Formats: sequence, structure tokens, C-alpha cells
Amino acid sequence: MTMTMAATGTSIWRTTIDSALVLVILAILPQVVDPYQTVLLTYGLIMAIAALGFNLLLGYTGLLSFGHSAYFGAGAYLVAFITRDLGAHSMELCIVGGMLGTLIIAAIFGFVCVRHTRIFFGILTLALSQVLWSLAFKFFWVTGGTDGIRVPYASLTLLGGLVDFKGGGSFQRFIYAYYYYVLALFAVSTTIMWVIAHSPFGKALQAIRDNETRARFVGISVRRYRWIAFMISGIFTGLAGILWVPLNGLTTPDILYWPFSGEIVFMSVLGGFRSFTGPIVGAMAFNYLKTYAIASTEYWQLLLGVVLVILVMALPAGIVGTAAQLAAKRGRSTK
Repeated sequence: MTMTMAATGTSIWRTTIDSALVLVILAILPQVVDPYQTVLLTYGLIMAIAALGFNLLLGYTGLLSFGHSAYFGAGAYLVAFITRDLGAHSMELCIVGGMLGTLIIAAIFGFVCVRHTRIFFGILTLALSQVLWSLAFKFFWVTGGTDGIRVPYASLTLLGGLVDFKGGGSFQRFIYAYYYYVLALFAVSTTIMWVIAHSPFGKALQAIRDNETRARFVGISVRRYRWIAFMISGIFTGLAGILWVPLNGLTTPDILYWPFSGEIVFMSVLGGFRSFTGPIVGAMAFNYLKTYAIASTEYWQLLLGVVLVILVMALPAGIVGTAAQLAAKRGRSTK
């Protein structure tokens, strides 16, 4: 018992030290790279939050959602409505309002979806997300239709109005200030998700994933746990959508369409959905792969598809999963 507790404590300390080191590196990077790379890093961190939220369902609960673009898009559109219709300028107000709205949508959709599993769950999440896409596409007098809704970065403030972006050089000031803002929220989100994943609740989700019948037999309310996991997952993905809008400057129905859900799925699979850090690495890697594929050729979809197929075939356990397997083999060979 004592040895187990000591090993757990050592593991937590190692995780804390590694995480702190990564955060220090991420904090230094904007000082040594150009603004364009800083923007790409910001997009990567935002998508990492979305992938973390999604992976609570796939990696820990065993539910594959094809409709997580609904919560990303809901968060994005709610920010657009708050700034356009309510005249709000505080990013913190947008985050609170957007997360509350996303929670309501995720609670309603989740209540319907968690009654089913496997392919039925996936198809149902896809169908519900397409309902939101259809509403955003058809109700153009509210959502702007394909033109979308602009959310100018200059109209927003950070930290309760302490940081604004008016005056000369505002865009460059926004890039760096917003990067650190997103980095802080990424650190908080990752910490919260790590606590959730390693809590008794997270262990119960893994039990449901591994053997639903046995989990129900020992007294776990399977449907309720899945519903709570669904809502948490939706909130995290919604937060990513909220943070994405000011950086992109525009929200359109495209982020509610099913291919965007596919991208979120692939980020987790690419990094390794069986590990906690896999979705983070996968989101960062996918963000760079897509960006440079678009910049390389007009046939970027073909190029990106070929590269991703090769990566999945070469790394069946994902980037992080394969790296862990290689490290384990090397450790055994040195003994």
C-alpha cells in the first residue's frame, strides 16, 4: 500500500514537472518565432482544448461522437451574438455566456444521445449537429448565412477591460496578448481535465468503457455518467469555439458542418486517444499539417489525406501511443 502511494506520488510529481516545463517552453516560443507562427500556435492550443473535450467521450467513455462541431460552433456563434446583439466587449463575459449556452445545448443533445451506444450514438450525434448547421445556414437574417458574423478583435477586451486593442499596432499587440490568454486557459483546461480523468468519476467512465454490464452490476448509473461526461465534453469543445472566434474574426456555418467534426475526431486518433496527452499532440500536429498543406498546393485535400493515411498506418496507436510503446521496448531491452 505504501509503495503504491509512493509510486503514485512520484508519478504526479513527474507529471507536474513535465507539464511546467512544457508551459515554460510554450511561454517562451512567441519571443523567438515570428507573429505568423504565434498565430498557428494559438490555433493549435485552441484545437487542443477541443480535442481534450472530445476525448473524454472517445478515450475514456468509449463513445464516438461525429457531431462535436455542434458545440464548437455553438460556442463560436454565441460569442458572435453576445458581441453583436448585446454590445458586450469583455472576453470574460463572452466565455461565461458562451459556456452556459453550450452547456444547455450539450445537456439537451446528450440526454437524447446517451440512450444509445456504438454506431447509433455516432449517427445520432451527427444528425443533431446537422440540425444546428441547417439552422445557421437557413436563418441567414439571424446568423448571416454563408457570410457569417464578424467578431472584430479590436472590439474585445481582456482581463475585465485591463487589456484592449485600440490604437496603432493593435493587431500585433492582439496576437501576443491573446496567445498568452489562450495559453493560460489551455493550462487551466488541461489541469481540470486531468483531474476529471484521474478522479473516481473518470475511473467510473473507464469502467463503463471497458465493461458496461459489469459497471452497471457494481452500482454505476451508466446513463447518468455518460450524460455528465457528454456535457463536460461539450463545454470544453464549446470553450475552444469561443476562443477561436476572436482569432479568426468571423464565424460561419462551416464550423458546424460534419467535416469539422471529422477533424476533431482525427486529432484525437492521430495523437492517440488512449493517452491523456495524445489529443493535445494530435491537435497541434493536425493544425500544422493542414496549414502547410493548404499553403503548398491547390490539391491540399488530397495531399493532406495521403499524409494522414500514411501516419495512421505507420502509427496505429497514434503519435503519443507509438512513442510510449517504443520507450517501453527500449526500457525492456536495456534491462
